[in-house]
Amino acid sequence: MVAEVIVDIAHSEVDKIFDYICGEDVQAGMRVTVPFARSVTTGFVMAVKEKSSLPPEKLKRVLRVLDELPALNRECLSLAEKLVRRYRCPRALVLRLFLPAEMRTGKVSERTKTVVSFEGDIALIPPRAKRQRELAEYLQQHGEAESAFLREEFGSALKALEERGMLRLEKRRVFRDPYERLKKDAPLRPLTPAQEAAVERIENTSKTVTLIHGVTGSGKTEIYLTLIAHALKAERSAVFLVPEISLTPQMFAQLRARFGKSCAILHSGLSAGERFDEWERLRSGEAKIAIGARSAVFAPLENIGVIVIDEEHDGSYSSESSPRYNTFDIAYLRAKYNGCKLVLGSATPSVETYRRAKEGEFELITLPERINRRPMPEVQLVDMRREVKRGNPSPFSSVLRERLENCLKKGDQAILFLNRRGYSQTVICRDCGYVAKCEYCDVSLTYHSEENCLKCHYCGTRYHMLSACPQCGGVHINYVGTGTQRVERELKKLYPEARILRMDNDTTSGKEGHLKILQRFAAKEADILVGTQMVAKGHDFPNVTLVGILDADMSLHFPDYRSGERTFQLVTQVAGRSGRAENRGEVVLQTYDPDNYILRFAASYDYEGFYEHEVGMRAAMAFPPFARIVRVMVTAEDDKLALAALKAVYEKLQRVYAKEAEKFLFFNKMHAPVKRIQNKFRYQVLMRLTDGSPLPRIYEIAAEENKKEVLVYVEENPGNLS
Repeated sequence: MVAEVIVDIAHSEVDKIFDYICGEDVQAGMRVTVPFARSVTTGFVMAVKEKSSLPPEKLKRVLRVLDELPALNRECLSLAEKLVRRYRCPRALVLRLFLPAEMRTGKVSERTKTVVSFEGDIALIPPRAKRQRELAEYLQQHGEAESAFLREEFGSALKALEERGMLRLEKRRVFRDPYERLKKDAPLRPLTPAQEAAVERIENTSKTVTLIHGVTGSGKTEIYLTLIAHALKAERSAVFLVPEISLTPQMFAQLRARFGKSCAILHSGLSAGERFDEWERLRSGEAKIAIGARSAVFAPLENIGVIVIDEEHDGSYSSESSPRYNTFDIAYLRAKYNGCKLVLGSATPSVETYRRAKEGEFELITLPERINRRPMPEVQLVDMRREVKRGNPSPFSSVLRERLENCLKKGDQAILFLNRRGYSQTVICRDCGYVAKCEYCDVSLTYHSEENCLKCHYCGTRYHMLSACPQCGGVHINYVGTGTQRVERELKKLYPEARILRMDNDTTSGKEGHLKILQRFAAKEADILVGTQMVAKGHDFPNVTLVGILDADMSLHFPDYRSGERTFQLVTQVAGRSGRAENRGEVVLQTYDPDNYILRFAASYDYEGFYEHEVGMRAAMAFPPFARIVRVMVTAEDDKLALAALKAVYEKLQRVYAKEAEKFLFFNKMHAPVKRIQNKFRYQVLMRLTDGSPLPRIYEIAAEENKKEVLVYVEENPGNLS
């Protein structure tokens, strides 16, 4: 037999099938070790055939089979080929998406335990060997026990009985449970008529994709759980995707309570062993439900019955490393392969998704009311310009302070949202205007008061806090802009009795970083939760009656066509955390631009009004979804090499432009807005296309110019144009 192998080396020069002689035990999808060039490497078996077109003496032999069960099933291999053609990247790079990184490196192993049972005759144990008799009686009573426990309880008696041949020792696989202590009651709630109708429409529509456009608190999660229950009942599996790691444990708790050990969690916050074990449980079929962030779309499940993408509008569903895939595209391919439904859910769907639903490509289900007709929280816009004129330098308006005091007096909870971590955004010398910047990135540094240091939020480099200006020697250092650390400190001054938690990238390190904060807040161990966008979506805290949005304008004026949409989504999502139980909620939205149409639509929860305005503007300006933005990025540590690569890319793209000029609405080369990140110079060729027909050649050109010293890649409708 001959195995067709792709070696696990992500380079275009070796991106082809190599034939190796193999035994009958080798199957498509298995990983093997093979001799390659002058070394030994891992490879993926793409197919097995009777013979090769090459003479037998030219073929080398597979050295070792690494999997008992193929790591990649038939669907994964088929999907990988589609992605290779779509994104024009090496097969090895795509195949790695389907496996935990630890499997490739070999740095993780199965955890086992030794189980002991008694197989002798107690009468043959001498009466004086009391501990041995006690051990034998214990095992007869309990059937079996772990050797570690028995050694601790009965000491040398265990070894003595083993030497007498009276014990049977068996090694068994133990799966590490990432959230073993995570417990949550999930009572089966009867579906409302609206939820029942939604489930029926999703399961009976002829369309593959359904969008559930439901306001926050409208019961979308219960619809998801019902669809998953129906899939399991039909002996099928399910994939449940959430945008943030912070949402995963909370949703996982609900799934675990409802479906027990059928759930497995996949995300980057797990330990290597936990991630490997969860993947193994899914691949073996022990677990039937995969829940996680973006990468869980590649879960090794078979016979998928439903795929759910919650908060479908979220930018984290687009990959920012090669291959730069969109999660929806992968999920859609998997849904078509398995003949199952793909369900998208959001209170604020992306403009592109909502247009496709409105035009009939997707089934559209609207849930305009909260469960039990609870009212949406009232939103009050506060003009911060007036606060400044009144001499209020605080990040909190007088209205927000008054509402916070009332909230604390009543024993309710509040969430304060500010999408900027750290203490202050920028550090400036008042004498000469010097701004502290990162030496590796073309961005200003953020001051973090707890560590008393400056941090770059692009590359993570830390710097000592300035005692004097390095440019003029002045000591008048100003902190400009407010971050979550500063908000927390100001709150402690204003409300010394209040218990405050902060949730941002600085406080949520480790697997359970998010979970611990959320559990403490849910248990009412804190009165106020301050956070970035981590607190904005999905969370359900019944005691929260006040939400404060401290700088609603922050994302409004980014040089990006999606800035208005993102602002509307963030404001609506974070406002939806208030008033989810009996007590009506309220929202204080602080802004320097209270007449802005985006904020007005958000304050009145008018998604339809926002959508009609936004889609009209995009149609007039030929922005997505009426065109496709494509960017070819060129980055290198050597500025001259980056410029030379940019020139080569641009010249080749000009030929494409000359042939299909009518497809291009815009075409030009330029510096990237952030000119340097992680000590790499950045240039771009920016294009707007009427359709995707030039894309295959654009991807080919990027692949041709991608070198060891220069990274060249393509982004479609990039989530971040900086």
